[in-house]
Amino acid sequence: MDNKTLFSQTKPLKLFFLAAIPGAIGMFASSLYQLMDGLMVGRILGETPFAAVNLAMPFVIINFAIADLIGVGSSVPISHALGRKENAEANNIFTCSCIMIVISGICLGGLLFALAPTLLSLMGAEGELLDLSVQYLRVYALCSPVTTIIFAVDNYLRISGVIKGSLAMNVAMSLLCMGFEFLFLFVLHLQVWAAALATCLGMMLCAIGAFVPFFAGKLALRFVRPRFHAAMIKRIVACGAPNFLNNIAARVTSIFMNILLLRFGGETAVNVYGVLMYAEGVVIPIMYGACDSLQPAIGFNWGAGDLKRVFSIEKCCYAACTVVSVCAAIAMLCFPTALARLFLQSPDQNTLELTTLAMRLFGAGYFVRWASFAAQSFFLAIGKAAQATALSICTALVVPLILIGAFYPLELTGLWLNTPVTYCVVGVLAAILLALFFRKLKRSPVPAKDIDDAQI
Repeated sequence: MDNKTLFSQTKPLKLFFLAAIPGAIGMFASSLYQLMDGLMVGRILGETPFAAVNLAMPFVIINFAIADLIGVGSSVPISHALGRKENAEANNIFTCSCIMIVISGICLGGLLFALAPTLLSLMGAEGELLDLSVQYLRVYALCSPVTTIIFAVDNYLRISGVIKGSLAMNVAMSLLCMGFEFLFLFVLHLQVWAAALATCLGMMLCAIGAFVPFFAGKLALRFVRPRFHAAMIKRIVACGAPNFLNNIAARVTSIFMNILLLRFGGETAVNVYGVLMYAEGVVIPIMYGACDSLQPAIGFNWGAGDLKRVFSIEKCCYAACTVVSVCAAIAMLCFPTALARLFLQSPDQNTLELTTLAMRLFGAGYFVRWASFAAQSFFLAIGKAAQATALSICTALVVPLILIGAFYPLELTGLWLNTPVTYCVVGVLAAILLALFFRKLKRSPVPAKDIDDAQI
């Protein structure tokens, strides 16, 4: 089944099972190596290496954020161009985007390698904790030119209708990363830098394999002679900005959180926060995989002017996000101690009590997390960057930083309350933005030929 038939003719519910379920499984599989990374580092190497990984991780994700900006940002105009049957333009955006990702990986990777000791020491790390976190970050920085593109190629495979190929790539990447990490840490007894190298090797091998059919010219997208122009770059940046700003803003927030965690609770508090982030690192990719897998179909039909089909598909996104989010909340509320014991080698009673409190407060926020997440995905899929960016920035930076100040007197308890209160506030904002959007859309129907650039 070609991508045109899949996106425009398949019934929405069937499309959900064909695209979103494999997408969610694929993203879960790709996140599984991150979960196992935390498990193996914490259980094999101990609590100080685990804290080092958590301190370095915000910068690791920032390293991938530029590639994600270009990958997600290019996916929207590519899908819209294919919906308008402008294949040449779609291929040019695809080619230029891949080149931009490699160049950005070289530049940002070099910068992070040079600044790693300074950045991590400014956070309050010192001694062994500083040395280990620098080692971990520098491995990712060196490998970024050949690893960061892995997230973009996943989008390009789905746009080309290769949904099973996308799933296979994510599963293979997780298995390779976990296999290398087990070999390096458990068998060869290497240090925390080897955990980063294991992940980079798995990403690199899968990225190379995923690009083979594109170079062979067997898919809807293919490499052509690149034609860069300002309008294309501007649109890529605009469409990718919500995800990019969410990644960057969330990491900035994490950096501030880690600084305060070290101040209020030391290494133990950083480890507890790390457990929360690994729990989130399982839930969010599942929701992201379901929504992101349907974005090409939503963008295709938006470009073709079929609003009824767009909204039918989007209902499936909302349903999936709600189910996953609520189930995650229940799990965090019911099994906080078990989650702590997964990651921490030998937690004492104080650590377990602190983790239980933090996990239950954190998990409560997931009863409403679906509201803003699904709304942001919808706005992004139809190219409404302003609304998606507003939700992204408020979720990841604006509201959390305001709450850090407001809850500062509560010390650690205030930090644990930050996330659930943020999700409630941004959920209300999402409802307001959606109401305004549909009101304006109802008053000013948009012709299909103009729908892509309409200011709604």
